[in-house]
Amino acid sequence: MLKVRILTVIIILPLFLAAIFYLPAIFWAALLLVLVVVGSQEWSRLAKLSVRNTILFMVLTTLLGGELLFLLSEAVRVNPYTSEFIWLYALSSVFWVTVAPIFLKLSNPVKNPIILMSMGWLLLLPTCLAMYQLREINPMLLLGFMGTIWISDSAAYFAGRAFGKHKLARMISPGKTWEGVAGALMAVLVYALVWDYLMEESLIIMLLPLLLLLVALGIIGDLFESRMKRFADVKDSGHFFPGHGGVLDRIDALTSTLPVAILAFLVFYSRQL
Repeated sequence: MLKVRILTVIIILPLFLAAIFYLPAIFWAALLLVLVVVGSQEWSRLAKLSVRNTILFMVLTTLLGGELLFLLSEAVRVNPYTSEFIWLYALSSVFWVTVAPIFLKLSNPVKNPIILMSMGWLLLLPTCLAMYQLREINPMLLLGFMGTIWISDSAAYFAGRAFGKHKLARMISPGKTWEGVAGALMAVLVYALVWDYLMEESLIIMLLPLLLLLVALGIIGDLFESRMKRFADVKDSGHFFPGHGGVLDRIDALTSTLPVAILAFLVFYSRQL
């Protein structure tokens, strides 16, 4: 299994980085839409939607995702910093800051299909649009925010393994510890300082408070998916990435952070004008 995980990373990571920097916008949008559609199927499984509701959810997600990506692509062609979809980023941010923490405390799963489908859209669609718009502004900006989450996850894992004694959410994800959270925060602080040193006129250090907030939100996103998997009694959301689970397993922390990141960045940018 370890060999499969390593092989998947060796193959997928270079391809993904190449896509971020070199893939034409229309193909980048198509790639994002494919991931959203796969993610919608995985969400249907976690939410235990009926076959009929699963088909409905996937069809509507495909149509909504395609239309929103088209509208955003037209808007960013005129102005990459467009605020046309800031309302959707704001809605997603409110969900993760207010609703998701409450959801984590639930002892019984939500069963209303309308609520579950709406939650799925709030996970998938704002994240998809954020990844498209951040790349159009600057591919390094998208990579910088994603790097924050990757470093945070890795640091939390190793710090938790080395020093973890106090459980963060024992009933949801027993492996997560407060020591891991501290390690993640420290690692992201160092990451921001290194970026600021290497890049001239870097925005990273100015956005440091945001990056630290993203660490916390990334943990919430991770716990949110873990809670859904426990309700569904499954280990992984899917098997799209051999050895790494499904799409949702790979983007759980991104769903709770990238919409917030693009929202904060657009607000920050507008104040500089």
